[in-house]
Amino acid sequence: MLNRLIGTKDFYKRVFKLMMPIMIQNGITNFVNMLDNVMVGRIGTVEMTGVAVSNQLIFVFNLCLFGAISGAGIFSSQFYGNRDNEGVRNTFRFKTAFCAFICAVGIFVFTVFGKGLVSLYLQGDGDVEDAAASLDFALKYIRIMLIGFLPYALSQCYSGTMREIERPLIPMVAGVSAVAVNFTLNYVLIFGHFGAPEMGVEGAATATVISRFAELLIVAAFVHLHTKEAPFIVGAYRSFAIPMKLVKQIIIKGMPLMINETLWSAGMAALSQCYSVRSLDVVAANNIAQTFYNVFSVSFMSVGVSIGIIVGQMLGANEKERAKESSTKLIALSLAISVVIGAVFAVAAEFIPEIYNTTPQVKLLATRLMQIIALAMPIDAFANASYFTLRSGGKVFITLLFDSVFVWCVSVPTAFIISRFTAVPILPMFAAVQAVNLIKCALGFIFVKKGAWIKNIVAGEVLREN
Repeated sequence: MLNRLIGTKDFYKRVFKLMMPIMIQNGITNFVNMLDNVMVGRIGTVEMTGVAVSNQLIFVFNLCLFGAISGAGIFSSQFYGNRDNEGVRNTFRFKTAFCAFICAVGIFVFTVFGKGLVSLYLQGDGDVEDAAASLDFALKYIRIMLIGFLPYALSQCYSGTMREIERPLIPMVAGVSAVAVNFTLNYVLIFGHFGAPEMGVEGAATATVISRFAELLIVAAFVHLHTKEAPFIVGAYRSFAIPMKLVKQIIIKGMPLMINETLWSAGMAALSQCYSVRSLDVVAANNIAQTFYNVFSVSFMSVGVSIGIIVGQMLGANEKERAKESSTKLIALSLAISVVIGAVFAVAAEFIPEIYNTTPQVKLLATRLMQIIALAMPIDAFANASYFTLRSGGKVFITLLFDSVFVWCVSVPTAFIISRFTAVPILPMFAAVQAVNLIKCALGFIFVKKGAWIKNIVAGEVLREN
């Protein structure tokens, strides 16, 4: 039994070689996002609430991009496993063109509907003047953040492809550099240090936008100057004539994944809106809780990303039995890490809110929300690992059912019914929504065990024909 769950030394060496740069990059990014959050939180609760709502909505856009890149990335991983550089190149072209289109749609939506979307989160119990001030801060923040949409999208196209060809160090370096830029400029622009104007939330947005241009510059420069390590980039921009058979396959296999990520992130936004009905304090407290959850969960979430890449490459090389065994061991690793991290998070939750300039009520509520999240971390880890396992073989319909359909058919209705038709306080409501994810874990176990996801989707020459 243990042999099925625990891998060899060489197995973990490969996993950690891939996982550590991803974890470091995501960890530092989330850590600095946390520092951004704390810096804005030091200004006041109203400002923090406005930025929190803005980021909740921008999160939907980011996940839409992630879905588009990941959907095509299924093919990048398997093409690389099959040593097909032309396939990787065409997949990269698809990513850049499609992500540019998503950016245009995102800018339009936020420009036209931004005020109405933000207002949905500011309807709970609380001071009307505070709600109006939070809305004003949110809109100022969003207007600046729109400038960074395209550079962020392009940098993710480069970084995602580099990870899929097992070159995760470069995206890590670019991400860490961007984080350093973001953190430094946040300190300067939010509070007005070194003679700079004190810009508050607008300073936070400006720093983020500049850091996104910096990240794109670094990762793109490296890729174009080191073509031996990134052969897919040679001739990538000479033409965008992507083979139609590949486009159709990416749309068939990848588009549902983008739809899934978009619906899932929209579901998370809907859950936050349900929680916000209880009070404006809940918006601030949930912002603190989710910010620190992102920092603490990065380790087992990175295992999930590694599953998608490692297992996808094995499937592309027709090593199906090895892929199945590896997925089981990686899911076990993710669970083990989540138990340890969950315990640390539960203890740290007692102290984290004290660094914010907010009310005692918000601090206590944030602590309890984080402790509920900590207890649910193994559930999240198993669901995340199952999701990436199913995705690695291109089983997009099952992935869609397992992830976003579950959120909209189970989690969101649970939160909506409790928030609108009962007087149940926020903490039991939040715990109930976390608990229903046990059903998702049961479904993930069944889907993974059946093995229908074990499939090579790039076999043969058909995807490279014009």
